Amino acid sequence: MTDAKTRIDETVKANDVVLYMKGTKDMPQCGFSSRVAGVLNYIGVDYTDVNVLADEDIRQGIKDYSDWPTIPQLYIKGEFVGGCDIITEMTLSGELDGMFEQNGISFDKDAADKIREANA
Repeated sequence: MTDAKTRIDETVKANDVVLYMKGTKDMPQCGFSSRVAGVLNYIGVDYTDVNVLADEDIRQGIKDYSDWPTIPQLYIKGEFVGGCDIITEMTLSGELDGMFEQNGISFDKDAADKIREANA
C-alpha cells in the first residue's frame, strides 16, 4: 500500500485538480463518477482524472489515503474536497466556485450559474 499512497500523494500534489473516479473523464464507468466529471467538464475545469478501475492498489489506496469510503473523490490543490454528494451540494450552493476562485483555478462561471439555474 505504501507504493499506492506515494503515487496518490504525488498525483494530488502535482496537479491543481484531481478526480479519482471509475472510468475516465471522457468515459465514466459509474453514475456518481459521471456526475462529478460532468460538472467539471461542463464548467471547463482543467483536471487530471485517475481511473481507479485500472489499478486495484489505487482503488483501495485512495480510500485509505482520504479515509473516505467511496469513489469518486475530488482533490483541489492537494486537499480532499469530497465525493459525489458533497460536490453536487457545493456546485449548487456556489461553494465550489469559491473554492476554485480562492485557489486560482479557472472555470466558466456562466456555465456554473447555468447548472444552478437548471436545478433551482
